Amino acid sequence: MKQIDPKDLGNQNLHKLLLGGVAPRPIAFASTIDSEGNPNLSPFSFYNAFGVNPSTLIFSPSRRGRDNTTKHTLENIKEVPEVVLNAVTYNMVHQMSLSSTEYPKGVNEFVKAGFTPIESLKVRPFRVKESPLQFECNVREVIETGGQAGSANLVVCEIVFIHLDETVLDKNGMINPDKLDLVGRLGGDFYVRTSGDAKFEIPKLLTTLGIGVDSLPESVRLSKVLTGNDLGQLGNLEKLPSPQEIKKMKNTPEFRELQNNLKQLHRHVQSLINSGKARIALKWLMASDDSI
Repeated sequence: MKQIDPKDLGNQNLHKLLLGGVAPRPIAFASTIDSEGNPNLSPFSFYNAFGVNPSTLIFSPSRRGRDNTTKHTLENIKEVPEVVLNAVTYNMVHQMSLSSTEYPKGVNEFVKAGFTPIESLKVRPFRVKESPLQFECNVREVIETGGQAGSANLVVCEIVFIHLDETVLDKNGMINPDKLDLVGRLGGDFYVRTSGDAKFEIPKLLTTLGIGVDSLPESVRLSKVLTGNDLGQLGNLEKLPSPQEIKKMKNTPEFRELQNNLKQLHRHVQSLINSGKARIALKWLMASDDSI
């Protein structure tokens, strides 16, 4: 494995490494306004949510690496400490990219990128009509991490009003990721979207305790077929199969056919796990372990 001291990379190469390695990142499409009423619109992928009481969104318009100058978004926020953070969807990603062009101060990116500005209810910056989710925010604090080129400026925002297009909701009133179709940022020129093949689901175990990978037999943990993800799904199960379940599995024709070919059996088990049948897969594995 390559060993790297970040101080040896230089700002530009370290920046590229971080963009490629800390990903995908959500995009804050930040709408601000200066003290004279001039709007600005710019995307930032150093962005996330950090709490709900108070509601906290943080994004970072970092200092430019090439000349240590600050961006118009940060300058506007210091004049008018308010911002609208608009969600970026796949349908608007190319326009969003265009708005990231570093136009001179005073140029309206809404116009340049073809977006529609609409008035906010509680803050002065405009919202992006094309975005189905818009957070009106007050800026509570700006934390400047350093005055050097490439250093971060953490803009700590509190949500004061939310606009949400009902067409992106499911029947339970929750955001449907396919309907919202958010875009995330990767390294270089790459993006990812939250619909189609790029999306998958892992249920959260907040109210139950998984048995853990350490509870699996050694023959399972050391399998040359099963991957770490396979073992993780097995370890997330709430309990091991009972002796009665294991005995019943050993007596099935399907198990008897594969019991003497451990590699083929583990491949079958892997297909069960990939089909969402981890509980059944664990019965196969426990039945095949000679120590049980």
